[in-house]
Amino acid sequence: MGGTPADRRGRPLRDLRVSVTDRCNFRCTYCMPRDVFGPGFAFLERSELLTFEEIERLVRLAAGLGVRKVRLTGGEPLLRRELETLVARLAAIDGVDDLAMTTNASLLARRAAPLRAAGLGRVTVSLDALDDATFRAMSDVALPVARVLDGIAAASAAGFDEIKLNAVVKRGVNDGGLVDLARFARDGGHVLRCIEYMDVGGTNGWRLDDVVPAAEILDRIGAVFPLEPLPPRYPGEVATRYRYLDGGGELGVIGSVTTPFCGDCTRARLSAIGELYTCLFSGSGRDLRGPLRAGADDEELRALLDGTWRARDDRYSEQRADGTPGLARVEMSYIGG
Repeated sequence: MGGTPADRRGRPLRDLRVSVTDRCNFRCTYCMPRDVFGPGFAFLERSELLTFEEIERLVRLAAGLGVRKVRLTGGEPLLRRELETLVARLAAIDGVDDLAMTTNASLLARRAAPLRAAGLGRVTVSLDALDDATFRAMSDVALPVARVLDGIAAASAAGFDEIKLNAVVKRGVNDGGLVDLARFARDGGHVLRCIEYMDVGGTNGWRLDDVVPAAEILDRIGAVFPLEPLPPRYPGEVATRYRYLDGGGELGVIGSVTTPFCGDCTRARLSAIGELYTCLFSGSGRDLRGPLRAGADDEELRALLDGTWRARDDRYSEQRADGTPGLARVEMSYIGG
């Protein structure tokens, strides 16, 4: 056993998404609906979460197996105290060439500069709308969208290598604001990525009728800002890329419902309590925290990581498209997007 493992479909391990908390200060309807994740919901105890030292150790081992991109997620990662300390630890790992974070940006205004100084390279901000009414309809939080926009501005000032804006598009809720989001991203020099509303987890009431297909998203934005396709920058890239013909930047569309991309998926996900998931739509993960805290050495942990990936045969989005009945799915808030 050695080198970069490939799964049963020949897909190498290249990307690791690390959830640092299952908590979030938003209650987005497509991720953490308030009627499920309300005041009585039992979130993880702090002692259950992987420590920064444990995360660093697992990421270092994953880097030895070929992981080059690491993304910090949640829940909302900025709810984890002293996150800058973890960023500095991960940025120092040999082999990790790309360290990024996905955030709702409501707490980013004061944290952007320290995170950048600690070694965070890129930031992706969830931004589903620009007007308060639609923003609140999607996020179900009593905050003005200006809080998020302030976070984006602070990230711009901090000099991150790239700032992406992710918009989950739900028909009849925020799809009327697609052009406004595209214009905002263009004006700020950011990349907008429009994401088809997905059936992640079992609590968001997903219906196919609520999905705005990627082709329709492109038609709506392209009618105002003409587009042309761009080639992928690397194998396994999630978004299909387009450039504005007037030179106004780039747009990405993630169409995992209508155009599944399971065939070249290179991503694994580490939950906040150390479970390794090999698909966003998995029903269960491989426990790594147990062996870690029981004293497993690096070779034993490396073998668990390697073996879990080599056994992988996930292709949920393709199966959905084929009409294959799905299994129970972990909530997105538990392992990040």
